Amino acid sequence: MEEDILRRFIFEEFGVRGEWVKLSNSWQNAKFNQHGNAIVQETLGQALAAAVLLSATIKFKGSVIMQAQGDGVFRTLVAQATHDRKIRGLVRHTGEVQSGHLESMFGEGRLVLTIRPDNADPYQGIVPLKGANLAVALQTYFVQSEQLDTRLWLFANEQVAAGLLLQELPEHKDFKTDWERIVILADTLTAPELLNLDCEPLLHRLFHEEKVRLFDAEPVRFECSCSKQKIEYALRTLGPQELEHLLEAKGAVEVGCEFCNKQYRFDRIDVQKLLADKLSAYRVDTDTQH
Repeated sequence: MEEDILRRFIFEEFGVRGEWVKLSNSWQNAKFNQHGNAIVQETLGQALAAAVLLSATIKFKGSVIMQAQGDGVFRTLVAQATHDRKIRGLVRHTGEVQSGHLESMFGEGRLVLTIRPDNADPYQGIVPLKGANLAVALQTYFVQSEQLDTRLWLFANEQVAAGLLLQELPEHKDFKTDWERIVILADTLTAPELLNLDCEPLLHRLFHEEKVRLFDAEPVRFECSCSKQKIEYALRTLGPQELEHLLEAKGAVEVGCEFCNKQYRFDRIDVQKLLADKLSAYRVDTDTQH
């Protein structure tokens, strides 16, 4: 069984590329600290599978962050995947989420896709959070923001999250008949097939009459990017007065990561050191400018 794997493929005779992903252990680890009923969990699994597929479309080091927000019972859904296939996600809801279209779960909302290169400014695309599921909303994003025909199939259950992506290549945008034929074949895909079959037998089942070139597997794993250094930076931005208020109220500043539930605690000595380090950095910067 192929698990925690991304595989890319291309149709050699058509201008269509594809990706397949199956998450198992990485899915279990990513959802361990995220609570909700089966609908919430399955939606998070679909989002994480989608994030991995989208991360494979970027050509640089960085990450893709998919965020769905609304005013319904399901308030927030975040899925992140890096260029080297590290994933994490979180969910926030105010009650029992019922199965249905995105509008019935999230209410009035929007889907934000952020591409964050490691060495450049991030950029975003925003579309309404509408449609039968996340796959439909993401297809709308690609049509509006990228002007590329794209189709996704996303499924998840308690054990596995999986996804399939097909996308036309920019230089073959006029080959509509080929694209439509491939999509018709892919639309016969069922949830059990995507969740249970490995990549090669799945592609053979769908496209056995086509010439498909399959690339090497890329491993996927759960890994949270939180760190003490990042928390310290965030605390410095609060300023001395706010930090002192937190110390007086609780005796320490405690911060928990929403993705992995790791806890960070800073007592008065830690906070004083933070502020002293910030002041030292400011003085060095000022001296350098003069």
